[in-house]
Amino acid sequence: HSGAQVFTSKNESRISTLKFHPSDPNIFICGGFGPEVKAWDIRTCKVIKVYKAAVQQTLDVLFLPEGKEFLTSTDAVSRDSADRTIIAWDFHSAAKISNQIFHERYTCPSLTLHPKESTFVAQTNGNYMALFSTQRPYRINKKKRYEGHKVEGFAVDCEFSPDGALLLTGSSEGKVFFYNYHTARIIHTLSAHDQACFWKMVNLEGFHIIVLL
Repeated sequence: HSGAQVFTSKNESRISTLKFHPSDPNIFICGGFGPEVKAWDIRTCKVIKVYKAAVQQTLDVLFLPEGKEFLTSTDAVSRDSADRTIIAWDFHSAAKISNQIFHERYTCPSLTLHPKESTFVAQTNGNYMALFSTQRPYRINKKKRYEGHKVEGFAVDCEFSPDGALLLTGSSEGKVFFYNYHTARIIHTLSAHDQACFWKMVNLEGFHIIVLL
């Protein structure tokens, strides 16, 4: 752990989201203010895959278990459909698996994977979090949604507790909301800021730290 720089390169557009491959620490995917998402190899400092979508911005990236597939959430929401709001990709072939996952007309600023079950959650600008299967065709759970917090266009993050029992989210109101994953009920709120609250959970050797931004 020398602190030496191991990677540097230039991207054509500004990067707003980056995720490392779950089984190969030398590979990461990034996206941002442009129509492409790219996979990079830090050993060669070169792009190894390009994933092209007809969008202006990628909001978040989420690898599914084993890293064979991943999801992107984008700014693409049309008047009559939510085509391309969430896109599933094949990591190795760069083929688009599905762009018909989320059919409501809200963008999704963040995505998070359940640590134990085959589900993921999308934060939506409809002021709720939606639950999906990680198995094709990535069906939404229409019987369960996590609502009560406000997003209102902010890049509000969401994340599961390490045991998967709790789903946490920030809010545009400056609060952190704790939801019961199984019942979708709010079990606790934490007042953090006077303005919008963005946050990250960090797990350090059994200690769970919430970083409020």
